[in-house]
Amino acid sequence: MRLPVSLWLPLALAAAAAAAAAAAAAAAAGQSPLQRRVVRDVLEYFHGRSNVHFLFKEREVDGVTEREDPSGTFVQLRLGLAQTSCRKRAPQRHCRVLENRRKPTCLACYKFDTSDVPKVLDKYHNCGPSHHLAVKEIRQRDEAECRAVEEAGRGVDAPYLPGMFAFSRGLPA
Repeated sequence: MRLPVSLWLPLALAAAAAAAAAAAAAAAAGQSPLQRRVVRDVLEYFHGRSNVHFLFKEREVDGVTEREDPSGTFVQLRLGLAQTSCRKRAPQRHCRVLENRRKPTCLACYKFDTSDVPKVLDKYHNCGPSHHLAVKEIRQRDEAECRAVEEAGRGVDAPYLPGMFAFSRGLPA
């Protein structure tokens, strides 16, 4: 028995949407709190741009790096986004992802301090289309910017801590 397209197409779309939501939830479950914070911050940054008119949802998170050192925690990740049917100005509860639409990828590099509630020491975002003509130059710039973010809090940028320096008062000559 063959079903008409009008019957099986909505079911297939609903199943695909459920699978995408489950994949996003599974990806979020495997992320550290700092990684989830970076994802939220990148989405906020992306939606704050003036040339973005629709809401975007997290499609995938990959290339995750999280390193700790005495100056703090460095987090680097690539966030794949997918355009939804909802306008940015009038968000709705259920925004479906539009296939064959914009799918930008954002590179995010963040450096957090070592406090109980980590503060951002430095950050870098680059959100662009998944295809670009000058990919090599952009990749080199991204790598340099992320290295600079990772170095934040080390050396000169480090806060002065008690006992780091000792000063003595000189006697008159």
